[in-house]
Amino acid sequence: MTGHTPSLRWGLRALQGLGALWTLPNSLVGLAAGLAGCVAGARAYWSPRDCALVFSHWPWGPGGAITFGMVILHTGDNLDGLCATYEHRAGHCEHPRVRLGDHERAHVFQYMVLGPLFLPLYLLCGGVSVRNPFERAADRYALSGRGWWPGRH
Repeated sequence: MTGHTPSLRWGLRALQGLGALWTLPNSLVGLAAGLAGCVAGARAYWSPRDCALVFSHWPWGPGGAITFGMVILHTGDNLDGLCATYEHRAGHCEHPRVRLGDHERAHVFQYMVLGPLFLPLYLLCGGVSVRNPFERAADRYALSGRGWWPGRH
């Protein structure tokens, strides 16, 4: 937020705070899962870059990461690892690999806008698949740093 006026910075922080409150029910689900993972060796840390509480070395699942509100559950060491986009994995195009944390940060932003509506909408849009506009938007954001909201860009 370098270069923004103090009133704009304050306004952005206020919106982030409202988004954090709006998605709190989702974050509590992530927190409960993360704490359960701590019993099996997961470690928690706050990631300012990703705007989330991250549980690394989360012991369950096929690998990678999943976001609940402002909580990211990740099976690896940190979110700096690179991964393929959904479209690349599906063979629709060739993309460079993206930082996993950038993809998950887009989901944090999506949760902050939709709050408790995010999970039902996400599932209605196709769940974890290349068809899901939330996943394509998260990939677009990870590729370019812009466009984390689903839609045409």
